[in-house]
Amino acid sequence: MQIKSKKNIIDHFNKGIKKNLFIGVENEKFLFEEKSNKRASYNKVRQTLEILKKNFNWKEVKEDENLIGLKLGGKSISLEPGNQIELAGDKLENIHQVCSESYTFQNQLEKACKEIGLKTLSVGYDPFSNIDDVPNNPKQRYKVMTVEMPKDGELSLNMMYQTSGTQINLDYLSEDDFKKKFKLISYLTPLSIAVFANSPIIENKPSGYLSYRAKVWQKTSRGGLPKIFLENMDFEKYADYVINLPLLFILKGNQHIFSKKKTFKDFMNAKIQEVNDNLPTLRDLEIHLSTIFTEVRLKNYLEIRSLDACEWDCDCAGPAFFTGLVYGKLNEALDVIKNWKIDDVLNAYLEAPSKGLKTEIGGKSISYWGKIFLNLSKEGLISRNYLNSKGNNETIFLKNVENIIKKNKTKAEETLEDLK
Repeated sequence: MQIKSKKNIIDHFNKGIKKNLFIGVENEKFLFEEKSNKRASYNKVRQTLEILKKNFNWKEVKEDENLIGLKLGGKSISLEPGNQIELAGDKLENIHQVCSESYTFQNQLEKACKEIGLKTLSVGYDPFSNIDDVPNNPKQRYKVMTVEMPKDGELSLNMMYQTSGTQINLDYLSEDDFKKKFKLISYLTPLSIAVFANSPIIENKPSGYLSYRAKVWQKTSRGGLPKIFLENMDFEKYADYVINLPLLFILKGNQHIFSKKKTFKDFMNAKIQEVNDNLPTLRDLEIHLSTIFTEVRLKNYLEIRSLDACEWDCDCAGPAFFTGLVYGKLNEALDVIKNWKIDDVLNAYLEAPSKGLKTEIGGKSISYWGKIFLNLSKEGLISRNYLNSKGNNETIFLKNVENIIKKNKTKAEETLEDLK
């Protein structure tokens, strides 16, 4: 399928409309040498993947002759630029399944790592390494990104090589449903950064931030929280945003081609000589959508991308929190933010990495707002009524968030206290 017009892009978003709502979660982790705290080399990570393949029936994913990931059913394992390892989970119905999937993978990964002297760490930013000491891997797209990304974002390489996050993927029932969900998720970005802050340390010292990962992403090319995202986004507006954004690279056969600042609009107008002025395909569109690094993103589902990576219980808490709001109490949550001013949200977004729960929106702290949204999320999960074998609903996974809100203390602040 060729992408010839904006309508083709809007059609792609319309094809994302679902009758049933699923949850997908992507978790990234750092791998370190157990004894030295040095980041794991590609050779060591490749060995880890081979052990997972051998012991747990994962299937290889290769680029040229290089092992770059694994897949099993609807799940996949991939490598980030600095050999962070990511599980992209299956489409699941409830948080019980999400949490079980996360736990199972963590257990498998720890067993594989133990065999070759590695350990895992789930935080938002590498607390030990200087970026110059971080190893890379042979994935082609990262070679292009390493050259191109720093041109428009001073901390882009730190994002690529030094950060790990949790991403939550949610569905929409209609374009109107998308508009509501996109608005809520965008407005809650400062709250998400603050509540799930878990990256206060860089190179073994306090960074001055509770979520240094979030600060890095704010200074990353093609990233941030564009003001237009807070202005009643719809499929056409997002398509306009996509069309006018420069391409990061173009895939020609198996080769990643520099785009030389050409936009997707140029691509649709057959004005890119490097690909013989050919029109983009659906694959080209999907690649372009995946190289937009904003805090909220649309493919043909919604992506929440503002959470620091954290341990297993927190892996469950973030998806539970947003599922309860977005799938359970959407209109009620929108009612809470109806008087929030866009400029206040954008200012809170910039302040949240350092101020955390003390960040203010509308004259009240995120700690105050967090209590309201936590209660709404809990009500939403209760109304969903997904029970596990013991008869517990999905609210059991909110304990991590409850503790943060109750203590008025993030995981990052607890880490800083432990250093004293």
